[in-house]
Amino acid sequence: MTSILTNASAMTALQTLNTTNKNLATTQDRIATGQRVSTAADNAAYWSIATGMRTQNSALSAVKDGLGLGASIVDTAYTALNEAITKAQDIQAKYVARETPGTDATIIDADIAQSKAAVVDIAKGATFQGVNLLATGGTAQNIVTGYTSGTGVTTMAVSAYDLEAALTGATTSAAVGTAIDAMKAAAAALGSAKTRITTQQTFTDNLMDAIDRGVGQLVDADMNKESARLSALQVQQQLGVQALSIANSSNQSILKLFQ
Repeated sequence: MTSILTNASAMTALQTLNTTNKNLATTQDRIATGQRVSTAADNAAYWSIATGMRTQNSALSAVKDGLGLGASIVDTAYTALNEAITKAQDIQAKYVARETPGTDATIIDADIAQSKAAVVDIAKGATFQGVNLLATGGTAQNIVTGYTSGTGVTTMAVSAYDLEAALTGATTSAAVGTAIDAMKAAAAALGSAKTRITTQQTFTDNLMDAIDRGVGQLVDADMNKESARLSALQVQQQLGVQALSIANSSNQSILKLFQ
């Protein structure tokens, strides 16, 4: 039956064209954003997971910055302490020379005093961003090492060492030797902390990369597929427009019946 009130063919063609246009808009959006899941409406489960993982990565980025700051603080103290150990070894040698008969104790004492003052200067100068682990009154620092969702930030304690006063009471070669042993122990502790921080920096970088890859697996669009889909939908859109035009023109043939 032919009707001038209802054009079933046009209605079908229009519905098909609307579906094609909707799919085309979705594909164009994926191509523009590079994501197949960019909002919760696209896929609520994947969007929620991806958002949580991005939040974790944001926290890890802050951890990475904290590790960088901690590494600089520890490295500054470690470098200064190594330099101070070299100075202390020189001081010990001078005490040995002083204890040798026939040497000028007055000249050696003056030289030793200058070397001890240099160690104090090293201790006072080992400051990074206002933190000094070697000066008198220095306090242990909690270096951020990681972040766990639901638990929070994890830290490691780096002890301070009073290098400024390390040689104050050392007036013999033996006493300086004891001080050097203490300085070496402090340097070993800083070296271990330095190694741990480096390890955590590497791990944090790798973890952030892994999370980025995980998010990509969930929400990134396959551009090869989307490109092929775009071409197919553009053809479908053109055919849909033609089909709708043909369906609409069919009613024109009714006029010929009344001529």
